[in-house]
Amino acid sequence: MDFSVDNVSEFIFSLAGQEQLQEEVEVLVDEETISAHQLVVYNDEVNTFEYVTMTLMEVCEHSPEQAEQCTLMIHYRGRCGVKSGEFDTLVSMRNEICRRGISAEIESFES
Repeated sequence: MDFSVDNVSEFIFSLAGQEQLQEEVEVLVDEETISAHQLVVYNDEVNTFEYVTMTLMEVCEHSPEQAEQCTLMIHYRGRCGVKSGEFDTLVSMRNEICRRGISAEIESFES
């Protein structure tokens, strides 16, 4: 086919008259709810900053900086989520923290 100015305009107009086909597609999305757990440590008036910081380093394997930041948040906010993960992993950490005289709980939420 020879494309001249006249042929191009005929080609464009010939497509304009054709019926457009639209297809509706239904998509099913499978959403999975994931349970997330967080180990939360609470403030008290008994334990020192140093003791709580050392506990977080030993039990939760925090760096010194991370443990200190969490300890400050515990002190000023009254609580801090110090570790997230699977429930079974957090249970042993919570038990050890509580054994050392620091209040801690595991909170669960769905994401």
